[in-house]
Amino acid sequence: MTSKVNAETRITCSELVELVTDYLERALSEPDRVRFERHLAKCQWCTIYMAQMRQVIDTLGALHADSLSPTLREALMDAFRDWNHA
Repeated sequence: MTSKVNAETRITCSELVELVTDYLERALSEPDRVRFERHLAKCQWCTIYMAQMRQVIDTLGALHADSLSPTLREALMDAFRDWNHA
């Protein structure tokens, strides 16, 4: 994977949010991973955000589609379908 962040710059909170999926999937380059983790070490808000993301992943990983009611399933599908339009 190519570097998404200039080697001379620090990652901002907005950039961290954009890179979180690559970080969690271990797809960041080594320099980007280091900058990402340096930012986390200094930013309490991004540390909280990462903890929330991990909790969501842990929770969703435990859900099974057949355990959701049809109403809840449709509400979730609507929410995800429209999330980018908000």
